[in-house]
Amino acid sequence: MDRKPKLALRDKPVVRRRGTSPEKTALTRQAIVDAALSEFLERGFANTAIETVAKRAGVAKGLIYRYFTTKEALFSAVVQQEIVNAHLDVDDAKRKAGEKVEDFLRRTLVVTIHAIEKKSRAEIARVVIAEGARFPALVEIYRRDVLDPLLQRVKRLALAAKQSGELSDDRLYKNPHLLLAPIWAGIVINKFLDRANPVDIGALFEMQLDMIFAKA
Repeated sequence: MDRKPKLALRDKPVVRRRGTSPEKTALTRQAIVDAALSEFLERGFANTAIETVAKRAGVAKGLIYRYFTTKEALFSAVVQQEIVNAHLDVDDAKRKAGEKVEDFLRRTLVVTIHAIEKKSRAEIARVVIAEGARFPALVEIYRRDVLDPLLQRVKRLALAAKQSGELSDDRLYKNPHLLLAPIWAGIVINKFLDRANPVDIGALFEMQLDMIFAKA
């Protein structure tokens, strides 16, 4: 009885598995981050579970860990998407030739600040304020990704304003928090101190600009 010759290894058919396309990967990641944003804002960081994020995103729980190893990493992704990208234009390198620093800030940062309550940025900051003592990683993420880079941009702008004569001294350069103080004041007042009488954060910020750049 004749036996059929065995196929050599190289002759065996190769089954190729189709990998996930970059587009689908990006869409899945986006869905997870969007779901996490909603969960963090509704429940807070402590009460948000990966299971509820997965359910909201319409994916398996295990899939989330392929993108984000911890809940803190997921929070960092939310911060990057919702806040960091909004501040990218507040960079002295993007100031137009001959444009005053004050005008540049009104053209860029003022627009962002006026929309802060309409978007998620203020609420994300409030999560950090409310839960940062319990979860120090949240403070570190926010400081590293948002506050420190923004303060450095403010310092560069303050230096440029001093050199051009817009500012008569270097107080803003030495104290860049001064420019951002109305933002933090408004975030705290509107959520924790006086919800019944919320302040207009954008208007506060513009008044601060008026005072900082006021001519003697």
